[in-house]
Amino acid sequence: MIAAGEVIERPASVVKELVENALDAGATEISVEIRGGGVEQIRVADNGYGIPHDEVELAFQRFATSKLSDASDLDAIPTLGFRGEALPSIASVARLSVVTRHADDDSGTRLEITEGRIVDRQRQGASPGTAMTVRQLFRNVPARRKFLRTTATETSHIQNMVTRYALAYPEVRFALDTGNSSLLTPGSGSLREAIAAIHGLNVAENMLDISVVDERSGQSTVGGVISQPALSRANRGYMSFFVNRRWVQSRMLGYALEQAYHGFLKERRYPLAVVNITIDYDQVDVNVHPSKTEVRFRSGDRVFSAIQQAVRQTLTAHSPVPEIRRAGATHPAYSPASRQPSRYFWPIEPFQPSPAPNAERTGELIPNEQDAASPTSNGDGGFTHKETLPVLRVLGQVQSTYIAAEGPDGMYLIDQHAAHERVLFEQIKADAATSAPQSQSLLEPLTIELNPRQQELAHAHQHLFSSLGLLIEPFGGDVYILRGVPSILVEVDPVRAFIDMLDEMAQGGDVESWSDRAAYSLACHAAIRAGKVLTHGEMTALTRQLEQCQQPHTCPHGRPTIIHLSGSLLEREFGRR
Repeated sequence: MIAAGEVIERPASVVKELVENALDAGATEISVEIRGGGVEQIRVADNGYGIPHDEVELAFQRFATSKLSDASDLDAIPTLGFRGEALPSIASVARLSVVTRHADDDSGTRLEITEGRIVDRQRQGASPGTAMTVRQLFRNVPARRKFLRTTATETSHIQNMVTRYALAYPEVRFALDTGNSSLLTPGSGSLREAIAAIHGLNVAENMLDISVVDERSGQSTVGGVISQPALSRANRGYMSFFVNRRWVQSRMLGYALEQAYHGFLKERRYPLAVVNITIDYDQVDVNVHPSKTEVRFRSGDRVFSAIQQAVRQTLTAHSPVPEIRRAGATHPAYSPASRQPSRYFWPIEPFQPSPAPNAERTGELIPNEQDAASPTSNGDGGFTHKETLPVLRVLGQVQSTYIAAEGPDGMYLIDQHAAHERVLFEQIKADAATSAPQSQSLLEPLTIELNPRQQELAHAHQHLFSSLGLLIEPFGGDVYILRGVPSILVEVDPVRAFIDMLDEMAQGGDVESWSDRAAYSLACHAAIRAGKVLTHGEMTALTRQLEQCQQPHTCPHGRPTIIHLSGSLLEREFGRR
């Protein structure tokens, strides 16, 4: 029932199995040394419980394990290892030596095994714990050794494996020595300190904590850290997922994280994340694949939703405004929370959260001086806008594209198209959610010819279009009639906007994104363009509307709406510092 076949595919597989055994043994310090990409030598030492003297040989028998008592234990597996296949599999394809001492034994035991046969066994002085040394991996399997990658590649796989478990167990001190490089984590229990040791201090400082707490148990079900939107990578290699602190590979979990970042990151950019899902052991099956990196959830949709909820709430609440640094800076910078303005930084309080009625119906930028002078009011007396966006004083327009504003610590530049697009997107979504779209009938209905894919979308999402204020109906064949459009499209070519919206929706791969893609396509068409000259009142109105958005820092496509030039940067550039 626990047999799964060969588990040693490459040197990283050996490191994984031995590190997992060390963690199961309660180790607080784990040392990994490799030479030749792990093919020449791998040594993993720990200070865990050790193996009792009379059970050392038994540990290398196939399917012998001390982590299960009977078959029913397979229904809820709390340990990383459980099959009893790793040690005999390693010993069968290499020369292996183990020195171990159980905490209750007076001395340790040394065992030498070559290609699965015990060649030496003796007592030896040793400290509590276990040290496994694997030499000449795949010495008797030349075909497998022939198809291993380069030393650098195999070393990279081992580094990735060790760093993942260093992130999953920040209370354990990990030391990795590859011969050319080394890694040392503090083992302090702080995830941020572990991240700093692995990815650098700048990355650790700009990560956001996530947490979802189960109301019934009071325990966190999703925890960890995620990167701020301005800190991203070009591949998915920096996203690590753990289930009960077991590192897993899961497309579902990765997709949930990427969807939560939708609108915060540009396309083909990916976040850094360390996400741990805590779940009852009987709700997840880890006995799926020999490598134990694939799992199956009994309620996968709940896990998916929990991750999205935790990530989205954190991003919405804490995403800061990206700050421009001097040329030569090698890392992104952010406006720290300590720079939040005081309540009376400006003599005039920010606008009320609800925009002017006319602006809400048409998307126009209509200033309302009465609202500008009205103080905000909420439970704690603070601002009603997002705390991560400071209150700004509009100064003017740059190149008829950017709004220049003064903030509590320097200058801010707002992309007028991206900002208006964000405002309209959230307005469209809010109207659709309340089933109160602002639609305007066309004096002369327009005919539209659609291709088969567009026809399928138009037919399948009739209700969605109605909720957005689009009145579309089939006319016959591939021709449809457009009878009404949202009021924000009154000055836009409605046929082109509708076609582009269908094309945008066609790029989506999931039902949940249809409405979002439709909404931000409409918002993009209706938003003011770069090059349009705005009055001071229009710029102020747009800035105030952006402050009231749930996610004011990026447009729906992920481009930034606002950037920050700090006061210290200006002082340096003008020679004042």
